[in-house]
Amino acid sequence: MAKKTPKIYQFKVTLAEVKPTIWRRLQVPEDYTFWDLHVAIQDAMGWEDYHLHQFKIVNPKSLEKVLIGIPDDDFDWSRATLPGWETPIAAYFTMENRSATYEYDFGDGWQHRIRLEKVEQAQPGSDYPRCLAGARACPPEDVGGAWGYEDFIQTINDPNHKEHERMLEWIGGSFDPEHFDPEEVQFDDPKKRWQYAIGHEDAA
Repeated sequence: MAKKTPKIYQFKVTLAEVKPTIWRRLQVPEDYTFWDLHVAIQDAMGWEDYHLHQFKIVNPKSLEKVLIGIPDDDFDWSRATLPGWETPIAAYFTMENRSATYEYDFGDGWQHRIRLEKVEQAQPGSDYPRCLAGARACPPEDVGGAWGYEDFIQTINDPNHKEHERMLEWIGGSFDPEHFDPEEVQFDDPKKRWQYAIGHEDAA
């Protein structure tokens, strides 16, 4: 019997409430979990995975919204959070159920709109995940959300602003909000990232 060709899921991830739009198009294997997808989004966007995250998506069977991420009593106010590492994306994303929200850093509240664009056969010889395209740099961590990022850009672009030099020093000397090259994206191993996260929590 011929070996079945695996499928890939193609997503467009768009950062909400930021103009001009920051977005990425990425492809991931069909056997990915939501934890794996979280790591791929972090790497494609350019986040550093310092903070908590969660997905919100409709369960196509019950038609109810569910939360998927890292279960945490402190943020589990209204319903249970499903563990992302045990929850396959294929059980939730379909061509009839394409949309989800991904929130990163509950303090800054970065909201990402996720849209499943297509499901297709993997290309022989290609490595997944991969980032196909995108636009503009990821905001810095801990900049204060969408409004803080807007203030940050205005400050670094205005040499006369009283916070100009301090902000440039904070960001490391320079920041180009227009720069993004999909060829520069490097994807981490989700399993290694999970082992680091668990070890980091234990150490804390």
